[in-house]
Amino acid sequence: MIAVPGVDRRIYQHPILDFKWRGRKIKFYFEGKEVIGYEGESIAAALYANGIEIWSLSKKYNRPRGPFCMIGKCSSCFCTVDGRPNVRICIEPVKEGIHVQRQKGLPDIPTTWKTAEEEEILETDILIIGGGPAGLSAALKASEYDVNIILVDEHFKLGGQLKKQTHKFFGSKELFGGLRGFQIAEKLTEEIKKRKNIRVLTQTTAYGLFRGNWVGLASYNKLYRVKAKCIIVATGAHENYLAFPGNDLIGVMGAGGAQTLMNEYGILPGKNVVVVGSGNVGLIVSYQLLQAGANVKCIVEILPHIGGWFVHAAKVRRYGIPIYVKHTVKEAIGKERVEKVIITQVDEKFQPIPGTEKEIECDLLLLAVGLTPDIRFLAQAGCKMKWNSALGGFVALRTRYLETTVPGVFVAGDASKIEEATTAMIEGQIAALSAVIKIKGPIEKAVKEREELLKFLEEYRKSPVLRRTREGLKEVVIE
Repeated sequence: MIAVPGVDRRIYQHPILDFKWRGRKIKFYFEGKEVIGYEGESIAAALYANGIEIWSLSKKYNRPRGPFCMIGKCSSCFCTVDGRPNVRICIEPVKEGIHVQRQKGLPDIPTTWKTAEEEEILETDILIIGGGPAGLSAALKASEYDVNIILVDEHFKLGGQLKKQTHKFFGSKELFGGLRGFQIAEKLTEEIKKRKNIRVLTQTTAYGLFRGNWVGLASYNKLYRVKAKCIIVATGAHENYLAFPGNDLIGVMGAGGAQTLMNEYGILPGKNVVVVGSGNVGLIVSYQLLQAGANVKCIVEILPHIGGWFVHAAKVRRYGIPIYVKHTVKEAIGKERVEKVIITQVDEKFQPIPGTEKEIECDLLLLAVGLTPDIRFLAQAGCKMKWNSALGGFVALRTRYLETTVPGVFVAGDASKIEEATTAMIEGQIAALSAVIKIKGPIEKAVKEREELLKFLEEYRKSPVLRRTREGLKEVVIE
């Protein structure tokens, strides 16, 4: 299947979003056939909008692969673009005249394809890896203290998870209370552009810390070697998967992937949806699907209670969406893509109860079953790690000032533990101040500001909802 004739999954009316960012139409080619996208879209978004959802094939069984995370953290969207293999098309922008081909398994690297043509040697005070809420906040805070900063992100746009958040944030004006996530991303990005001591490298991967404190960076046609006095790792997280028959069908997607399509690119991810997970993400994405015009058939939760905040649960309850607690997915069924899902009730040991199955027709099965910190750079750098289920998996040991066991390497945001955007922004500022103090000494203003932020964060985490996070942090914060 190249495309579904006449299919246009783009959203043109929305109660919050206006999609004015859509630029001029762009013509490109997929498997030799012409496709129309819009300036500002990723290749993956443009393909999905046109009904093209099989982007690669598994090596052994030729099973189709399509969208899952949509932020470059999985391998479902690997394609060949203009002869360049293993391109993550979910974070690659649409460009005029490009040729995109599906991949089957591991590609042959063409001998005629040029690798990076040049290398640039850079020195900086602070290198920040990740342009989401933690990374952006860290860059802005550090820039106030007359230091040079390089900010690196793999995407072609800054903002991270904020770009796809349409709900209003709680809290004070200083913490962007009352603004929606995508508005916060716009504000932070615009402010970054104004700071002359911040250099931004998008579509660039930080692949390791090496002897002599050199960090390797790679973009499409350029390599960088960066020596930084301090490094702040704000690489975010990736979505968790679930094991059940049919979990690799097209239409089984991470909740964040659906949010990216829907809220960042204005593309409806599905018409009839089953959401797995009733935490804040599952509840929020269900409401956002309603706003976009989808039909949410139900929310499935394996625990005996709803996991998210009452304010989010109340929104979906008002629309009559059933929430099946003590239930899980038994199987997803379909030929090339999801056509229906079977859910089943579970007992106290979370085992399926025979005879309780329900069959629900759907074209989208969203997994909102948690996140795992992206600790790959931290682990490669030699930071000591510890498993902590309350924090999302393996995380780096760190001081209360967010310095890891590798001197001069700091961690902030979801890369340090799974929490939410507000705490990520606060941690980004704390990590930035810690880096500034390490470089320039105990500047009175920086020390005072850092202590105030730490105190605020401690008060913020006293909420009963964050009890597990508080307990988890006790095991990984070191002297």
